[in-house]
Amino acid sequence: MAEHSFVLTEDSFPDYRADDVLVKVASEAWEKAEYFGLRRQVFSAEQQLLQQDKDEHDFQAIPIVALASQCGMPNAVVGAVRIYQPEPGLWYGGRLCVAPAYRRHSMIGTALINEAVSRARDIGCDRFLATVQICNEDYFRRLHWNTLEHIALLGQPHAVMQVSLQHYPFMPRQVSLLPLRARQHG
Repeated sequence: MAEHSFVLTEDSFPDYRADDVLVKVASEAWEKAEYFGLRRQVFSAEQQLLQQDKDEHDFQAIPIVALASQCGMPNAVVGAVRIYQPEPGLWYGGRLCVAPAYRRHSMIGTALINEAVSRARDIGCDRFLATVQICNEDYFRRLHWNTLEHIALLGQPHAVMQVSLQHYPFMPRQVSLLPLRARQHG
């Protein structure tokens, strides 16, 4: 019998990641529950920025999710962002997060930002702002955002940024990201 020069361990096979991802407004109870669960995982457990992730803006916010699907059926929230309007015409986006296994996979963050800004535009947005962690400032600039000022928030450096609304939407909305990803990388 031949001897094998390798050993299978837990690290031999990466965790499964669905390639079929759809970005949409959270409408089902399970989507909303997982939306808050992912936010808690990222901002409270992983980054330890917030003890309690929910705040007063969640009562009026529109939750937007990235749903991973298996065999055409959505089964997990792998990305999230919220948008809310504190005064007529002014919208804010926030709590953008992607599950660790899905970061840098299938353009999820980009699609969430596209949907957030585009949806706000659809319902009367004249100005759209976000407070962004400094490590993500260049990423947002590539998506047509401009820095207004730098601030400290929760003891961490952040950038207050404003989007150039005329550039949105810059990609198709509420469609599977799988064919878009294939076009980008194919």
